[in-house]
Amino acid sequence: MPRPWKRLAGAAGLDKKGLSRKRTKTENSDETSAQVENFSPQTTSDSKNYGKNLSNYWLMKSEPESRLEKGVDVKFSIEDLKAQPKQTASWDGVRNYQARNFLRAMKLEDEAFFYHSNCKEPGIVGLIKIVKEAYPDHTQFEENNPHYDPSSKEDNPKWFMVDVQFVRIMKRFISLAELKTYHQAHKATGGPLKNMALFTRQRLSVQSLTQEEFDFILSLEEKEPN
Repeated sequence: MPRPWKRLAGAAGLDKKGLSRKRTKTENSDETSAQVENFSPQTTSDSKNYGKNLSNYWLMKSEPESRLEKGVDVKFSIEDLKAQPKQTASWDGVRNYQARNFLRAMKLEDEAFFYHSNCKEPGIVGLIKIVKEAYPDHTQFEENNPHYDPSSKEDNPKWFMVDVQFVRIMKRFISLAELKTYHQAHKATGGPLKNMALFTRQRLSVQSLTQEEFDFILSLEEKEPN
């Protein structure tokens, strides 16, 4: 997700409040084409307990390379966010119940890693923060939007989004391959990334992180890539 209404052919779209509407890609892994996951909101403990989630840290995926979805370019990179007015955009287009529930659990000033996905070299590229808590995602009601959902009603919306703001670019790029190496090692040693959702729930475009996971990944900035 990122995912505000992304630009059409590179032009920034604005919502009624003047925010860029980033188009988020549908939930997908980095190795597969984008595809919606229709999980029922009752099927996972994370979905049931999103309001009880104590995490203040997140990982949010967006596509940095152009890809047309129903004629709309869903590209939205960390550079695109940085270029927005007030370096702020809405994170729309999430169409997975578990990811949606994570959005609804987010609080002001929560920190998140901006993760480039579905690209040649996926990985963590920057830091962002939540500047507006969850509110209905307008794209679910727009018939020309790739994420239009005719089953969602304005008086009972299914899908939500948050506003995010650019904080900074990471001191160095932290690749999926590097994170996977640590994850595999930590599974054996009990290290911080042993249960990281990036590998246990890799299709989710919005994922929660423990403080231990967040702090460890942040510490990698100061180390040479392994």
